[in-house]
Amino acid sequence: MQIYDNGIGMSEDVKQRVFDYMFTTKPVGKGIRLGMAIAYQIVVDKHRGTIEVDSTPGYGTEFTIRIPLTSKK
Repeated sequence: MQIYDNGIGMSEDVKQRVFDYMFTTKPVGKGIRLGMAIAYQIVVDKHRGTIEVDSTPGYGTEFTIRIPLTSKK
């Protein structure tokens, strides 16, 4: 599955940290800083899949999510 937008994109620094626990680009008091960390945990840890981000400042962001049909357990 691919999810993308044509927004402002992410800097390389933000792209490297987007899945970090408690990381946010929002002002203090806005958001809970867990969204992408939780998404990563569900896709990668629970379903043994992958989640990748590709972003170019000024052109948007694309997330690619891959979940295997069978578990690797």
